[in-house]
Amino acid sequence: MKVAVLGATGLVGQEMIKVLEERNFPVTELIPLASGKSAGKLIDFRGAQIEVREVSREAFQGVDIALFSAGADISEKWAPIAASCGAVVIDNSSAWRMNPKVPLVIPEVNPSDAMHHRGIIANPNCATIQAVVALAPLHRRFCLEYFSAVTFQSVSGTGKEALTELDDSIRSNLEGKPFKPEVYPLPIGFNVLPHIGPMDESGVSEEEWKMLHESRKILHHHRLQVSCTTVRVPVRRGHSEAIVAQFGEHITLEEAYAILSEAPGVEVMTGNNYITPLQAAGSDLVYVGRIRYDMGMPRALSMWVVSDNLRKGAALNAVQIAELVSSKADV
Repeated sequence: MKVAVLGATGLVGQEMIKVLEERNFPVTELIPLASGKSAGKLIDFRGAQIEVREVSREAFQGVDIALFSAGADISEKWAPIAASCGAVVIDNSSAWRMNPKVPLVIPEVNPSDAMHHRGIIANPNCATIQAVVALAPLHRRFCLEYFSAVTFQSVSGTGKEALTELDDSIRSNLEGKPFKPEVYPLPIGFNVLPHIGPMDESGVSEEEWKMLHESRKILHHHRLQVSCTTVRVPVRRGHSEAIVAQFGEHITLEEAYAILSEAPGVEVMTGNNYITPLQAAGSDLVYVGRIRYDMGMPRALSMWVVSDNLRKGAALNAVQIAELVSSKADV
C-alpha cells in the first residue's frame, strides 16, 4: 500500500513510521508529509532515508492510507482533500472524533465501526483509549454504568516543545532561576497542572469532555456516566489513570482478573502490583493494576491503568486501524 504520514516530523508522526516498520505493514511507498518549514528533512524507514515533502493535494494522489497527526486545523483542511483523492484517512487529532459520520475506533473494542467509514476514521484521544481498552471487556459482561478517572498525563502528549519546556523548567528550578513557560500556563517541572486544555464556563476542561463523549461513542453506550479530572504531570512519556468503575451487576475480583487476562491488548497485574510510566514506555500494552473493590461505591472496582501515550494512545492505534482497513481491502 502507498502510505502517507502527515506530521511525519512530530513525535506521533515519527512513532507512526516506526510502528509501520515494526509491524511490517505492507508499505510499497512511504510519503512523509509536513509543513513547508519541515520539508526537505530526511526520515529513516526500512534502512532508507526518505525526504519529507510539503503537504499538497498532489501528494495524496494514489495514496491508499493517510495517517494524520498534525493538529485539528490541519486535519480539517487536508483530510477531506486526501479522502477525495481516494485515501482512507486515519486522523489522530480531535477534528473528526465527534462527527456522527466518522467512526471513532479502538480495534480491540469496536473494530467493525472502521468498516463503515466514508474516507475518514478518527483515532480517539490517548487518555480515552487506555481507559476504554481496560473497561470495555468488563462492560461487555457486567454493563458499565459509571466511571470516574483522574488522569496523570505526560508532557509528550503536547509535543516536542513541551518536552523541551519540561527539561528547561526543571533545570531553571534546580539552578534557582526564574522560568517563564510558553507551552503551558505554569511551569511543569516539579509541578502538576490540574486541567488539560481550556476550561469552559462550567469549569470542565477540554480533555475531560473528551473522556465523556468519546467513551460513549466508542462503546455505543450513550447513557454512560463519566466524571474526569485530567492532570498534566512532569513525566516525559506514558499516561496513568486512577479509575473507579461501577457496573450494573456485582463483579468479583476473580472475575475481573479472569476477563482482563483474556482481553486483547491488556496485561493485568494481580494483587497489589502495578506498572509505572517509566516501565510502560515503548510498550504496546495497556497495563491494569491495583484492582480492588472500591471503598465507597457498590458494584464498583478501583484500578490503576498505565499505557504509552505515543504508542497505544496514538501511533499504534492508528496503524492497527490501517491494518483493519487493509485486511478488508484484501478480501
